[in-house]
Amino acid sequence: MKVSGGRAVVEIMRKEGVKKAFCVPGESYLGVMDALYEHPEIELISARHEGGASFMAEGYAKASGEVGVCMATRGVGAANLTIGIHTAAQDSTPLVALIGQVERPFKEKEAFQEVNLADFFSHLCKWTVEIDRVERIPELLHRAFHMARSGRPGPVLVALPHDMLEDEAEMVSYPSYRPLPPQPHWENVKHAIEMIRKAERPILIAGGGVIHAKAGPLLVQFAEAMNLPVATAFRRFDAFPNSHPNYTGWLGFGTPHYLLKAIHDADVVVALGTRFSQVGTQDYSLLSEDSKLIHVDICPDIFGKVYAPSLAIEGDAKGFLTQALQVAGSQSTISCNERVTELHADYMEFSETKADYTEDFVDMDGFMHDIVAQLPKDTIITNDAGNFSGWLSRYYRFDQENTYVGPTSGAMGYGLPAAIGAKLAQPHKPVVSFSGDGGFMMSHQEIETAVRYNIPLISIVVNNNIYGTIRAHQEKHFPKRVIGTDLSNPDFAELARLFGAHGERVEKNSEFTPALQRAIASGRPAVIEVIVNPEILSVGHDKKKVQEKLISNK
Repeated sequence: MKVSGGRAVVEIMRKEGVKKAFCVPGESYLGVMDALYEHPEIELISARHEGGASFMAEGYAKASGEVGVCMATRGVGAANLTIGIHTAAQDSTPLVALIGQVERPFKEKEAFQEVNLADFFSHLCKWTVEIDRVERIPELLHRAFHMARSGRPGPVLVALPHDMLEDEAEMVSYPSYRPLPPQPHWENVKHAIEMIRKAERPILIAGGGVIHAKAGPLLVQFAEAMNLPVATAFRRFDAFPNSHPNYTGWLGFGTPHYLLKAIHDADVVVALGTRFSQVGTQDYSLLSEDSKLIHVDICPDIFGKVYAPSLAIEGDAKGFLTQALQVAGSQSTISCNERVTELHADYMEFSETKADYTEDFVDMDGFMHDIVAQLPKDTIITNDAGNFSGWLSRYYRFDQENTYVGPTSGAMGYGLPAAIGAKLAQPHKPVVSFSGDGGFMMSHQEIETAVRYNIPLISIVVNNNIYGTIRAHQEKHFPKRVIGTDLSNPDFAELARLFGAHGERVEKNSEFTPALQRAIASGRPAVIEVIVNPEILSVGHDKKKVQEKLISNK
């Protein structure tokens, strides 16, 4: 039987196990949307902006471990998807973007909303393709899903000409294929174990490859067996349980000095599934020239991109750890090591929350103290970029796998839509997003999406009425020359209520816990606006000096 291109696309989505697809509707791919009408097992989530749809798909992929799918119309819609596609690229998140395209006879005529999509997205994606014949949909779309999830995962873009989706043809059936990841060479693993055993000051950095391979429990066994201190890469907090005695802290903005020194002084560094991002390496200054680097990654293109490894091992984190435990011998008890104990104690002291409260604003130290006390450990946390996230990074201990969804790309506007995706992926877990007022206003319209689909997440908006991160840089590099960073905002709690969500406004610490409990009890999407001191721009800011300044100004 002949089927249309639109129906063929949806049939491949079904065979690939797609359960959710995120979009803003568009005329150029109506054939796909119409076919979805007959497939209720694939839920179509219609967002209010393509950027929100792409963040939802990216957050869904992280929380579910499956390929995220987003869809948009040609040109303008596709351009709006770019922020989420870039996030997926930098975060190694499997994503397939299905984009409607101009009719084939109209190409190269500057047709309505025409963009050469394959070229436009080529440097952002692992692969881009335009399917110009309906017969090739099974072949090329299955390949797109394979490319997105294999090796180092990432985004793939598929352009679908409007008229091609309406063509009909006999479909050849292709299977969905998921090849096993490459396994490391046994001799390389043995060499790595020998290097670690001979080292006096080894340390391991766990990245997104550990999370993607679901290798957290194996990493715990390996760290215990080898007595290794473990740090987590930038915004990969949940790659290793933070309260575990071998955990030493995280890399990123505000990394404590003790950890930077421990890594710089290490004679052997094991990098497991991490690409050494600019932020995590403190502008590529993390490792000493004297350190020996064992770099394990599923993608050989990573090796030498930032640091030249003494030993490069191609393979996924789970395969490496499985073999490494066979070589090392698994141990169920943690042997004593003064260095490991000291580094973990440093982390625990650094991350201990402070019950600091104020009546004038919400003190962020006290706020985090209450957050830690109130949220269940299986809560999934998402966040935007912004200085507010420094408090989250420092004080929230991620002790369970699959509990953090955040952008290493530093994308603003990410928190709320990513939380929608994460909650749809893990409906039985609490989901809480953190945003600053600047980032929240970039995607706040997705509150309506959460309300329309009855997605009960909690969105916390830390409001200081400024672009805080940029203001901090501005005051550091161009003191007393403030420009462009002041903001004015609506009452976010009232805005949430207008959208049909639960809204709370918190102006002092004593109000927060009751507001959070009411938001949870509402069973609806909720927004909690938290009013903070605009003079305190970052975690660790000297609050005494700020208070003295306020008094002198009065």
